[in-house]
Amino acid sequence: MESPKSRGIASTEDDLNRAIIKMLQDDGRLPYKDIARTLQVSEGTIRNRVQSMKQSGALKIVALADPMAIRYKADAMIGIKVASPATPRDVAHRLSELGEVVYVLWVSGRYDLLIEVVCETRGAFQSFLEQHCFGHDDIDQIEVMSGIEMFKNQFLLKRQAQ
Repeated sequence: MESPKSRGIASTEDDLNRAIIKMLQDDGRLPYKDIARTLQVSEGTIRNRVQSMKQSGALKIVALADPMAIRYKADAMIGIKVASPATPRDVAHRLSELGEVVYVLWVSGRYDLLIEVVCETRGAFQSFLEQHCFGHDDIDQIEVMSGIEMFKNQFLLKRQAQ
């Protein structure tokens, strides 16, 4: 079995890195010394682990805003069925370039893509739909699912099966 050290200090499979990530998910501004004290390691170890995970792309510390709390007038998930001969990747790349689109996921099932769109006003949302969804040859169908209430907005690192 591979040891945590051989996987590298940037690995999310490492138990210490998972504990660090969990603490930073609860508070992304938590001082390294507080994390180190809780996990009973040196502050330098925490600093090195966080830097390595950030440099490898395994960790990104960001602020998550709840669109409902900010009171955007239009926040919706849109299920998209891609029209042939376009591919989900093509449409995903096109829509990812738009500022209103905050989430794009290629999915299996009823839709090919699931995107989240956040706009300042209902009129801006209508314009988004008209300009970027309706009448485009690469989109066959859409279903708009408006947000009503946010219950959870957090990506959690799940332990992989051993």
